[in-house]
Amino acid sequence: MSLSNLVLERRNASIAYDVREPSAPSAHSTLLMIGQPMTADGFEDLAAAITERTVVTYDPRGLGRSTRSDGSSSNDPELQAEDLHALVEELGRGPVDIFASSGGAVAGLALVTAHPADVRVLVAHEPPIFSLLPDQQQAFAAERAVNEAYHEGGFGAGMAAFIAMSSWQGEFTDEFLARQRADPSQFGLPKDDDGSRGDPLLSGVSGAVTAYRVDVDALKAAPTRIVVAAGADSGDIVTARCARALAEQLGTELTIFRGGHGGFMAEEWGHPGDPALFATQLREALGR
Repeated sequence: MSLSNLVLERRNASIAYDVREPSAPSAHSTLLMIGQPMTADGFEDLAAAITERTVVTYDPRGLGRSTRSDGSSSNDPELQAEDLHALVEELGRGPVDIFASSGGAVAGLALVTAHPADVRVLVAHEPPIFSLLPDQQQAFAAERAVNEAYHEGGFGAGMAAFIAMSSWQGEFTDEFLARQRADPSQFGLPKDDDGSRGDPLLSGVSGAVTAYRVDVDALKAAPTRIVVAAGADSGDIVTARCARALAEQLGTELTIFRGGHGGFMAEEWGHPGDPALFATQLREALGR
């Protein structure tokens, strides 16, 4: 398999992307893997396990190797969708298949909404769309508490609050909101303030992702086959609940993948994942 590292120039942004070509010609659609705020690095092991087709990964604008000069730090899924549309056009390979994780799944939905002809199959794995939840107000309050903890105490405090929120099972209760400020040392995180305030996961710049409003009618009308997925080990964490709510609104069955939210990642990323097994399930979901 050959690997090319390329750059797509956009207005006020340079988008870094990687193209992995199979060693033999392939009849499969190109597979694009997208995350938010995760960059291409998080898909490296999954991409390496899929050798029968072209696989493309990328860093969203302003993250990783990609730069932006538009004066904003907001991670907006609709703007990300326009970058993805430009990338699909740049690739020039017709409709692509997409595996989209977490915030990337929200951007994938925005892409299908705005440019439905770009995507043959979208596998949307645990999109954190809080607006779909019956307890959305409590979910947004939990997210604000993460942002506040980060801005008040730095990375350790913010990440501890994020872990508490993202691992909570079931609807967010007053009890949870009252005790969300977790001790960083419980998770092996530093208690001292490291001075950072620009983390894209903790600072609030990704608020447009969780606040995204799904256009159900547009998604149903698109030619794209949308597979909404969740991890078998995720239980009732917020992203799995969002996936179930989305599948229900679209009138489709929820697809269950092995592992949890990061089941496609190798253990070095802190997830007990199995990229090779996940790749097998992904092939089944894509259909060919």
